[in-house]
Amino acid sequence: MTAYADGLMLSAIEDGIGLITFNQPQKRNAMSVGMWDGLVQILDEFEHDDAVRVVVLTGAGNRAFVSGADVSQFEATRSDADARREYDRLTRDGRARLAGFAKPTIARIRGYCLGGGLGIAMQCDLRVAGVDSEFGFPGARLGMAYGFDLVSKLVSLVGPAQARMLLYTGQRIDSAEAQRIGLVNHVVEDAELTERVLDLARSIADNAPLSVHAMKLTVNEAAKDENKRDHATIDAIIDACFDTEDFHEGRRAFLEKRMPQFRGW
Repeated sequence: MTAYADGLMLSAIEDGIGLITFNQPQKRNAMSVGMWDGLVQILDEFEHDDAVRVVVLTGAGNRAFVSGADVSQFEATRSDADARREYDRLTRDGRARLAGFAKPTIARIRGYCLGGGLGIAMQCDLRVAGVDSEFGFPGARLGMAYGFDLVSKLVSLVGPAQARMLLYTGQRIDSAEAQRIGLVNHVVEDAELTERVLDLARSIADNAPLSVHAMKLTVNEAAKDENKRDHATIDAIIDACFDTEDFHEGRRAFLEKRMPQFRGW
């Protein structure tokens, strides 16, 4: 493990999987400003490391993925509108870096996944949760509101009706309900969570990296308004896949009835 943000963020790489750990279990992995800086550093390193093909984000311990922003910093960072704007400025790079990260991301969720922590999970491509996890946006109970990017992402995942229910009430929902409304992809027994997430990550890491990247980009573009979609970039990256050695390797492996060995070019 490599430590960042004074040990509050950890990273590791194994078998094509980059692992990011939010490491503040005594505060249920509440996200401090420094942790956002650490997240940017890790994602930058993973982005440029060809050995990393998929990234898993998880919380230390069994009590939380990320329980939200570190409330102990609110007096200094979110005490009024001006402080809130400054907080958004300080954390903007981290939020944008995760949202725009080119490689597939998976949130491994166990325990509390609340507020901004749920916002982090929603920015991941896939979410797998343990059965005892809890989800929610408590902002209305704290007298605060969430930014457009977070609310927009929530609406895109669960629709406006379910988004209103979560945001207006501030109530928590369990994993079964989160899966029912489309907030998470899979729910598994807590004891099976790590292995199921790693199996999923390995299945992605074994595929052709450029193909996965092209499909992630295309899905992201499809989620945009039609007049904002970059069709030229989509066409270019799709064409690029057909000119790779991996494309030839995939066809050979299929004909030879063996597992392909993709290299990313």
